[in-house]
Amino acid sequence: MNKDKRMNRKVIIFSAPSGAGKSTIVNHLLHLHPELEFSISATSRAPRGNEQNGKEYYFFSESEFRDLIARDMFIEHEEVYPGSFYGTLKSEVERIWAKGHAIVFDIDVKGGVNLKRIFGAQAFSIFIQAPSVEVLRQRLTGRGTDSPEAIERRVAKAAAETEYAKGKFDYVLVNDNLEKAFAEAEKAVGEFLCRE
Repeated sequence: MNKDKRMNRKVIIFSAPSGAGKSTIVNHLLHLHPELEFSISATSRAPRGNEQNGKEYYFFSESEFRDLIARDMFIEHEEVYPGSFYGTLKSEVERIWAKGHAIVFDIDVKGGVNLKRIFGAQAFSIFIQAPSVEVLRQRLTGRGTDSPEAIERRVAKAAAETEYAKGKFDYVLVNDNLEKAFAEAEKAVGEFLCRE
C-alpha cells in the first residue's frame, strides 16, 4: 500500500487551552510531514492582525454562520463565547481527503472531543497543556494581544478546559519545554501515521 493511500481518511486532532503552544507544535509537524494538511476552521469572529480568509480561518458573520448550521454544512460546531462560533466544514474535510492527505485539526477542547467521537479509530487526539496556570498566564501576557481582563477570562477557561479534557484524549502532552514537546509530538504522530 502506498503512503498516500495509507494517509487517506486519517485525522489528527490537537486541542489545548489558549497559550499552551498548540499552534507552534502543529506548525512544526506540518513542516515535517508533507502528507499532513491543516484543516481550516470556520469562525464568526472578526480576523485578528494579518489573518486572511481561507488561510487561518474561513470568516463568516454570525448570521452567515447560523445559516450554514441550518443547512447542515458542518461536521461539528461550537458557540465558544456568546455569538462567537467555530466549526469544521464538511467541504474542508472532503477537500483534504480527496488529495489523500491526513487531516490536522487545531481546535478547541469541546470541538476536539466531538471530532474524536465522530471519527473514532480514524482519529488520534492530542491534548496539549501548559505546565501550570501561572506559565499559561505569562505566555498569554507575552503575546500582547489581549487585555488583562481577557487574559484572566482565558486563564479561567483554560482551567475548565483542562478539567473537561481529562480522560477524553488519546494523548496528553505537557508543553514545559518546546524542543521536548516537539520531539514527543513527532514520536506520537509518527506512530499513528504508521498504523495500518
